[in-house]
Amino acid sequence: MPFRQGLLIYSLMEPIIQPEDLLELVKTTDVVIVDAGSSISYGTQHLKGAVYADLNLDLAAVPEDAAKGGRHPLPDPAYFGQVLSRLGITPQSHVVVYDDKNGALAAARFWWMLRAAGHEKVQVLNGGLTAAVKAGFPLSDLVEMPIPVAEYTFADWNLPQAYMDEVETAALGTEHVVIDVREAARYRGETEPIDLIAGHIPGAINLPYAGNLDENGLFIKPEIIGQKYVDELKGVNAANAIIHCGSGVTACHTILAMNYAGLPMPKLYVGSWSEWSRNDKNIASGS
Repeated sequence: MPFRQGLLIYSLMEPIIQPEDLLELVKTTDVVIVDAGSSISYGTQHLKGAVYADLNLDLAAVPEDAAKGGRHPLPDPAYFGQVLSRLGITPQSHVVVYDDKNGALAAARFWWMLRAAGHEKVQVLNGGLTAAVKAGFPLSDLVEMPIPVAEYTFADWNLPQAYMDEVETAALGTEHVVIDVREAARYRGETEPIDLIAGHIPGAINLPYAGNLDENGLFIKPEIIGQKYVDELKGVNAANAIIHCGSGVTACHTILAMNYAGLPMPKLYVGSWSEWSRNDKNIASGS
């Protein structure tokens, strides 16, 4: 059974679906499968019937200045509603999303956004494209043309978020824990392949998102995930955790893992390091 802690904000539907279960599900249910990986990967090979969602075009409002909201700020709810309509997603749709990076590219971000829009029936495919191929899911290289549906409307993003000034205070306090899910070398400031400055937010701890996965790229058992984060939070409720990465995308992978484990939904710092490092904020390095 999943680990449970405190007040929960989670769907009655498990957030992770196994490839074998998806194979059975599509036989009886009208499932909208979304590929949120790279466009090159989608054009080469994707699950048969999967429509495509682009991180930059569909799941973010890419700004002229990443200092204001980071490299992948959330789009306006009305815009995302139009994206959902174009993809053939209604409030009643059962949506399964995957990518070619075990959920860390944009699948978990799509999951978070749909959940934040109030959509309950959304799952991430465990192991992504690789696991589905191993399970024998049929593939295609044809671009799927979804049938648009009535506009999907919702008023606001309804999952917890944190913003830069709040993160600055929380990271140095005792009532919150700020978790940086980037690779350890980026956290320590040894390398920074994307943003302008290397390092990390002072007071943040480093729990790379890859630690949610086993050697095959599958999520480890939810009870193990749950105990891991409870241990790392050292008595702080998961609802008071703030998760960030480089630009608010792979952070959603850790939020997904914590939800899978039955923990309360932590806050997402969408701006993440891409915003923090472009402002006049203190920067730490080392472990």
